Amino acid sequence: MVQSYEPLHHKYRPQRFDQLVGQKAVADTLSQALLQNRIAPAYLFSGPRGTGKTSSARILARSLNCLASPAPTPEPCGRCQLCNDIAAGNALDVIEIDAASNTGVDNIRELIERSRFAPVQARWKVYVVDECHMLSTAAFNALLKTLEEPPPRVVFVLATTDPQRVLPTILSRCQRFDFRRIPLEDLVGHLQWIAAEESIGITPEAVHLVAQRSQGGLRDAESLLDQLSLLPEPIAADAVWDLLGAVPEVELLQLAEAMAAADPLQVVEGCRELLDRGREPAAVLQGLVSLLRDLLLAGVAPDRLELTSVSPELRPRLPEVARRIGKARLLRWQSQLKGSEQQLRHSVQPRLWLEVLLLGLLAEPDPVAATASATPAATATATTATTPAGPQPPGAEGQRVSRSPEPVPAVSASPAPTPLAPTPAMAPAATAGTMPAAPPPEPATAPEGPVPAGEDLAELWQQILAGLELPSTRMLLSQQAQLLRLDGRRAVVRVAGTWMAMVQSRLPLLEKAVATALGSPRQLTLEAGASEATPQPQPPPTAPIPLNRRELPSPEPQGGPQLEGVPSGPRPRNGELPATTTILQGQARAPVSSEPNDDEIKAGPSSRVHAPSRLNEKARNLADFFGGEVIEDFEDVP
Repeated sequence: MVQSYEPLHHKYRPQRFDQLVGQKAVADTLSQALLQNRIAPAYLFSGPRGTGKTSSARILARSLNCLASPAPTPEPCGRCQLCNDIAAGNALDVIEIDAASNTGVDNIRELIERSRFAPVQARWKVYVVDECHMLSTAAFNALLKTLEEPPPRVVFVLATTDPQRVLPTILSRCQRFDFRRIPLEDLVGHLQWIAAEESIGITPEAVHLVAQRSQGGLRDAESLLDQLSLLPEPIAADAVWDLLGAVPEVELLQLAEAMAAADPLQVVEGCRELLDRGREPAAVLQGLVSLLRDLLLAGVAPDRLELTSVSPELRPRLPEVARRIGKARLLRWQSQLKGSEQQLRHSVQPRLWLEVLLLGLLAEPDPVAATASATPAATATATTATTPAGPQPPGAEGQRVSRSPEPVPAVSASPAPTPLAPTPAMAPAATAGTMPAAPPPEPATAPEGPVPAGEDLAELWQQILAGLELPSTRMLLSQQAQLLRLDGRRAVVRVAGTWMAMVQSRLPLLEKAVATALGSPRQLTLEAGASEATPQPQPPPTAPIPLNRRELPSPEPQGGPQLEGVPSGPRPRNGELPATTTILQGQARAPVSSEPNDDEIKAGPSSRVHAPSRLNEKARNLADFFGGEVIEDFEDVP
């Protein structure tokens, strides 16, 4: 009969505490407890997967019950009947329970009932509850009393990878041992010993890579080595990369060098070559993020390259690449790549979006170059600000220092249109829609970077306002705000002081319009103006226009007062409205909105002024404001 194959992680499972890899503190503590015969009723072994929790529980059971020793010993013989049965999992008094499939309180009650019986073969009865965090709360509570005061010669060993989910009342009744991830050096030495025992021809670079990719888990490392042993010898590092499906470090480093040179063609060709060789876009992105972290460490501490996770033969190339990219760009790239992996996994075209993502990193401006280019302009600005007051050219209002003690009024930067001679019918519309001309503002401090000319800022501000969706927000900003300064990173907008809160509530809309008009986002800063725009004198207010049926006053009988603009006639019956009023409601009425109208913007946030006009002009203005139209005037109604 052909003997079944035994995997390496079973064949080389530790049999004594001194054979545990990378867990010296745990091994020493349990060995001393066995030597001094100080056996606790319950133990909790917690830690990552593949670090020796279940193996330590079996070693503890063998140390308590080895027949070659009359007392508990940290060095079981491994040859007696009980040692062999415990290693094979056939011992009657060592019971291993999978808590993931025995989560209920009934399973724990059965375990408690069985624990009352004395051991059959061994001196101690040992219960190993693996993945104990999967037990229900009722099951944990049923186990509390037994853990605290178990029957004689009974030991409970709870193993878990998630100790936070174990009840605190359980933790307080157990001696806890935390198993850490196995250090890289210990993993490399253990794998080399196994390769020598099994006559596996593998290079030291490949062994180091296997230990590195296992992330501190001995079982994962042994399983990967078991797979590699099937390949033809000698087994090199490239075989490990191919088996794992990951991207080799040298290819990632070449891609990073292309990004450091800001060569889009080389970046696209390198990315396309990786993808054509079968590399997954998500694996390329994961490897690139890890390499950027190593480059950041190499740039910060070029003398401590052992802190990086790159292979030793590639470490000398890291500082030069890190210097060419720069710390600021490395941090910005890391921030932009954060969360991209999840989007890439759910994308229908991951290859396309990986290339777009990498090209987008190159399109970002270099902050070092931007600062260098902005330095001469900033120096010239500071020099201009310290010169004596004199005549200034037009458009240089952002580079002058005000010497006047009076407050400077804040007005819109857009040029005022040439007023036309208003007719009686269009006078109210002109009053509501035009903006008064005012002198340009004079900021009290010098700008923080290159400032475009005043005319360019005014045109740019009009383009930004044109991108706003709500007409009332556009009118508010055109009359009470202006673009004061603009550079590659920031845009400063001056707002009339009393309107600051309302503009701040519409800040997301303004940021979106700025990004659309400029092609890239800017940090938007609002600056309170010295005073509001000079309000125009307003005629005496009249009664507001009623917008619904309940607010419209009914005409008085013959001889009584009439509503201005409404022809006289008989009172409507049964609460009906005249035909003219229905036309106004159907074409000019709009839902109630929190957006201010132009009268409120001019008059201030605390008042609502209605310009005097006939009812027809008010209907036209109201319809124009909400994007409607008046299809019939009141004079046209018979």
